[in-house]
Amino acid sequence: ARRVDRPCDEDRALCLEYSEPDPRVGEQTINRGRCWDRTGARTMSGKRLPMARESAGLSAVERREQNRKRLPSWFRTNLPTGNAQLAFNEVRNNVLEHELNTVCQEARCPNIHDCWGKGTATFMVAGEQCTRACRFCAVGTVKDPPPLDPNEPANLAEAVDLMGVNYAVITCVNRDELPDAGASHYRACLEAVHERNPDVGLEFLCSDLNGDKNALYSLLDGLKLLVFAHNVECVPRLDSKVRDHRASFSQSIEILKEAKRLRPDILTKSSIMVGVGESDEEITETMQLLRDADVDLLTIGQYLAPSARHLPIDRFPEPEVFSKWDQEARDMGFKAVACGPLVRSSYRGGLLYEEAMNREEIVTYGDSETL
Repeated sequence: ARRVDRPCDEDRALCLEYSEPDPRVGEQTINRGRCWDRTGARTMSGKRLPMARESAGLSAVERREQNRKRLPSWFRTNLPTGNAQLAFNEVRNNVLEHELNTVCQEARCPNIHDCWGKGTATFMVAGEQCTRACRFCAVGTVKDPPPLDPNEPANLAEAVDLMGVNYAVITCVNRDELPDAGASHYRACLEAVHERNPDVGLEFLCSDLNGDKNALYSLLDGLKLLVFAHNVECVPRLDSKVRDHRASFSQSIEILKEAKRLRPDILTKSSIMVGVGESDEEITETMQLLRDADVDLLTIGQYLAPSARHLPIDRFPEPEVFSKWDQEARDMGFKAVACGPLVRSSYRGGLLYEEAMNREEIVTYGDSETL
């Protein structure tokens, strides 16, 4: 329920407003101005209750906006300090000076201080519009996107160089209209970055390439890459609710399995969103399915709806629940795990890779460690 405390004429009472079912009542209430005393007894504040016709003129989107859940109190990030602050300032100054664009900025990522302060940045290639329409994603959808930019590989390599990061996550939109689903272009971008920045660690967050294993082979064969990532996004039961109809958990698992078969020398990685209708037990089951597919790295984070037009948030698991999933994932054998409310798939990408290589837990969500 959405709760608003305000002064009340009733003794020992707080006025509350509800836009969600209230667990103390066990039923939906849309009346505003009800009062509950501190022992749970219901009283009336004497305020006029709104009539149904007052909201009858609202559109579906406006009603969803009105009922959007508020962020819980634990949604806070720590600003970098010490060496991490110096590193963040350097990256930010490079971005401003050279007018560079990153996913970190455009997505308004809450972890931008954290990741930039630890030398990691994320870039998206193959355009700004996707051929799919997943209900959780803020990227625009179009059936026939503009042609690929032949200058993008060189421009991307220059941006990574100018930013001065030591670890770059390259992600992409889906390009279902292309014969190879964009694989050759993705490879050209990654090769250009490595050629100009051989000391920068590279992680590629890939689409499912329409399930085309030949395209995956052409992408990965001999490619200089540390981590191949592909996100399953949600538990299998929710595929049709959350993802585009062309995506599926089974297809994503096959891509991850094939990537590991083709390139056992690189780490594979995936990510799960919570708060889209799953249960705690389903998260555990999904983690095990990913581990059974020999996935090495795992991130789990809270889904946040980009707008009222997107899939609404179902719940906000508390930090203790994320800690439980974190330990479960490590017990299953994942080489490195990042699990927390504001964790995103590229969260502390460089440190996650180092953790997997050193087998020491160094990626702890929400700490204030320095470089």
